Amino acid sequence: MRVLLWVVGLPGLFNGLWMLYAPEAWYHNVPAEVPDTGPLNPHFIRDVGAAYITGSLALCVAAEMPAYRRAGVYGATLFFGMHALIHVFDLLTGRLPANHWLVDAPGVFLPTALLVVACLPRWWQDEPV
Repeated sequence: MRVLLWVVGLPGLFNGLWMLYAPEAWYHNVPAEVPDTGPLNPHFIRDVGAAYITGSLALCVAAEMPAYRRAGVYGATLFFGMHALIHVFDLLTGRLPANHWLVDAPGVFLPTALLVVACLPRWWQDEPV
């Protein structure tokens, strides 16, 4: 569990920091075809970056502090999951081109899937509530 939390948390933390400090560079250079989602809005990118930092930092703290693990995983999964659902909605309604199923797979869908699996009760059977 510890490794998984770092594997998802650290890239998310770096992504959020990039969004916060250089939103225009992030918009044009992150390998996710972000311009397909709409025009550049630095304020909005920073808002989402703050959410990424919050969720990802929760995962990194949870990786090292088992007493906070369950709350960190559940909270971060809520953000990552809602973010992924927004992408799914935009894909299903045609607001994003179909190639985004693949474009968004590594940075949006895979981390979310890993966190959803981490939320399954089987991983928490020996953890205190």
